[in-house]
Amino acid sequence: MPSYDSTRGRFRLAEQHLAVLGHRIEGEEVPAELAGPDRELRETGLTDEAGDFSILLAPLVSTLRAPAVVLHVEALGEHGTLHHGVTIGDGYVYSHESWPGSEESEYVRLEPNMLVWALARMVNLQGEEYEEVATPVVETTMAVLDAGLDTLDGLPGLSAEDGLARIAEALRGAGLTRKPQAATLAKLVAGMRSSWRMTAAWKGHDEGKPAMQVRGFAVWDCGPLGYWHRELPSEPILPGQVDDTTPLKLVRVDPKQVWQLITDLLPTEEEFAPEPVGAARARRDALPGANDRREAPPGPPRRAGRGRQMPG
Repeated sequence: MPSYDSTRGRFRLAEQHLAVLGHRIEGEEVPAELAGPDRELRETGLTDEAGDFSILLAPLVSTLRAPAVVLHVEALGEHGTLHHGVTIGDGYVYSHESWPGSEESEYVRLEPNMLVWALARMVNLQGEEYEEVATPVVETTMAVLDAGLDTLDGLPGLSAEDGLARIAEALRGAGLTRKPQAATLAKLVAGMRSSWRMTAAWKGHDEGKPAMQVRGFAVWDCGPLGYWHRELPSEPILPGQVDDTTPLKLVRVDPKQVWQLITDLLPTEEEFAPEPVGAARARRDALPGANDRREAPPGPPRRAGRGRQMPG
């Protein structure tokens, strides 16, 4: 059921509710299969009997309808895959976050200077103390990773020590013969808390011609073993691009480096396609720190998938 929280200006909306709003904006008849979500929007006061939407929805609808930048977070964890993100529009910035088992996402308006903080919170970026590992870099192939993940799926009932030994044996059998890397990757596979990828898309240019631009990166969150940047295969990954022979490269990074990766994801003013001065100024004002976005703040405060569904 959609809802609105007046104390914080936040909405809970499912994809079907957004689809209804899309049809209403275009002056189209709402399809029969969306009759339920259409009724729910009326019952909560977000649209009226004529189908006009509440003034409360206007900034969110205008942002989603004509985004300047779309940032998407795909997070894979114990409860499956969740989708979060941020949309930057003409003067407004909105975040959306999903919840395990719920069709609805929470949409909240952001202050532009809080954009990177919001993205960092979506992936639970923490400044923890981390354990030492045998090597800070692991290089192998996707076939080796699949062998480790397949072994992990069959470990219920084994002790942690026996489970690690089984995974390491599977990694070596698949071709990862370097002991430090096999030992480290086995710990990462067994201890992965979540994996996630973050991408940005915007209307940019290619050799002076308008063209959609996309870039991204992926990280494994391995809890006490720290954060690992998946440098290979690099994001964005296209369908059919990954097979058993595809190189896999994981590099350990600290929270401040992850923060910098998030900051560097945002396009600079020069990366946008040319447009009228007024529109460019409005978009610039919606982006955080026009002159200092490339410098990472100190970072978050310190405190005492499987198979071809690519982890992070």
